[in-house]
Amino acid sequence: MKTDKKKQAMQFILLFGLVSAFGDITYEGARSIYGPYLGFLGASAATVGLVTGIGEFLGYALRLVSGYFVDRTKLYWPVTILGYGLLVSVPLLAIAGDWKIAVVFIMLERIGKAIRSPAKDALLSHATKQVGTGFGFGLHEAMDQIGAFIGPLLFTAGLALHGGYALGFQMMWVPALLTVAVVIFTSLKYPDPAQLEERVTLHKEDSALGPQPLSRSFWRYSVFSFFCVLGFASFQLISYHLQVKDVLPEALIPTLYALSMGVDAGVALFVGKLYDKKGMRVLLAIPFLSLPIPFFGFSESYALAITAVVLWGAVMGIHETIMRAAIADMTAISARGRAYGIFNTIYGVAWFLGSTAVGYLYDFNLTFVFGFIVVAQTIALGCFYIFQNSARKNE
Repeated sequence: MKTDKKKQAMQFILLFGLVSAFGDITYEGARSIYGPYLGFLGASAATVGLVTGIGEFLGYALRLVSGYFVDRTKLYWPVTILGYGLLVSVPLLAIAGDWKIAVVFIMLERIGKAIRSPAKDALLSHATKQVGTGFGFGLHEAMDQIGAFIGPLLFTAGLALHGGYALGFQMMWVPALLTVAVVIFTSLKYPDPAQLEERVTLHKEDSALGPQPLSRSFWRYSVFSFFCVLGFASFQLISYHLQVKDVLPEALIPTLYALSMGVDAGVALFVGKLYDKKGMRVLLAIPFLSLPIPFFGFSESYALAITAVVLWGAVMGIHETIMRAAIADMTAISARGRAYGIFNTIYGVAWFLGSTAVGYLYDFNLTFVFGFIVVAQTIALGCFYIFQNSARKNE
């Protein structure tokens, strides 16, 4: 029985990985060019930073509502399908002739991600318990990032063939529709993924008790994550810098994003397995890897820009794998959608504040960008020390 459940869990993770791969071809392909595209339409660096920040804020803050909603209603699949359906806003960017119109479509895509993410992560968490949460989320993230690697390359091809942005966005209709089709198929094949998780009887009893409180470790972990993300330079601002300073040809920017997504995929599998063996200590890599990114990314050196992109992809791989796996390990099943919603709201607030601050500081003085990020990551290191000490005392 356990072997059958493990096999079903792997099949579920692989199917959901396929959903995420098609989804990432769609929206990560577009995200690779958001900065230059908004600049092409007339937006300033401050505007790009603000739009990026607001988009990420909506993409995470609305998960608080979505997370509470799915925990209360148990409508995990309908909410997930609705969220993926909003991916159609990406190919619609082809008709945007003004940066303000483009912003509307960008926000719709981010809102769709906010709607589906807590439900999707809660569904996925059940299957990962059979294979190891770190490995399960790492495998899903690796497949996810295969799509994120392909998407920017499609945009590069579109720019090379047509010399403009419209073709790249129009090409996104195919993966967007495939995403919706596969997620509907997965929902029909696995209508109740909670049955894949071990100790189902215990979880049913846990659900009967109603919503469970979130632990102190969860909140300390969230504070640490907040400062890690606050001091994390966004790819959109780095790519904006590379464009306006003519560090590299505009058509290569999506290729660099694809490179970062490839690194993300490789790191996800590695750190997922490492997390299952070493635990939370793996998270210490985030502030140390994040610190050099702005110094390299906002330089005018081609080689340093590539280094920054590689580091950025590695950090994102850790963010997307371990940060999600840790929530599944910290929370009761009845509170998991809510926990993902709260955590992702905190994550989104940090991304909004950090991205907006870095955008404005970039226009003012680049030295202040470096100072801001160093301070944020230093605080994150202190928070990690407190978090680890409290975790040891509770063991």
